[in-house]
Amino acid sequence: MKVDSQMVLWGQTLAYTLYAIAMIALVGWFALRVTRDGGSRGVAPALFYSFVGLLVVCGVSLHIVTYKTIPWAALDLNRASITPDRTFDITAGQHRFTLPAPKLTARCGEKVRFNVTSTDLTYGFGLFRQDHSMLFQMQVLPGHVNDILWVFDRAGVYSIRSTEYSGPAGVDMIERDVVEITCDATPAN
Repeated sequence: MKVDSQMVLWGQTLAYTLYAIAMIALVGWFALRVTRDGGSRGVAPALFYSFVGLLVVCGVSLHIVTYKTIPWAALDLNRASITPDRTFDITAGQHRFTLPAPKLTARCGEKVRFNVTSTDLTYGFGLFRQDHSMLFQMQVLPGHVNDILWVFDRAGVYSIRSTEYSGPAGVDMIERDVVEITCDATPAN
C-alpha cells in the first residue's frame, strides 16, 4: 500500500486529536482540583508533573512515528544528492503563474522539481487534485530559491493554485488541469 498525503493527513488528524483531548482533559482535571471547594489542597505536584511528562513523551513519540509515514521526507533530507528527472521552471508575478508550457507532463516514478520564482510578492504554490484536495504546497518568496522535489506514484491531472494571500487580485491565481502525470499500465497475470 502506498502512502500519500491524504493518508498521512487522516492518520495525523486522528493521532493529534487524541493527543489534544488528553491535554485538554489534563488541564480540565487540574482546574477542577484547584478550584474545588472543601479541604482539597489541589493536585499533588508529583502527580501533575507525571502526567505532563507522559504527555510530552507521547507528543514527541507522535512526531517520531509520523516522521516515517511522511512520503516526501526522504526526498527533502537527501535532496542535495538527488538529480531530478524533470524540472519545471515557473514564474509567479503580477498575480499570475507563467508556465514553461501549456501542459506540464511527467511520468510516475520520475523525480520532478518545481522551481518557482516570484518577481514581486510572496505567493503560494500548491498542486491540487481533481477533488480540490491539496497534494503539496510551498511558499514562494521573491529573491529566494523556491523549489520542491516530488515523485508522483499515481496518474492524475492536477491544478496549480496560489496558497498564500497576495492581495485581492491573487484570488484568481489558478491554473486548472495543467499538470498531467501518466503511469504505465501493469499487465495482468
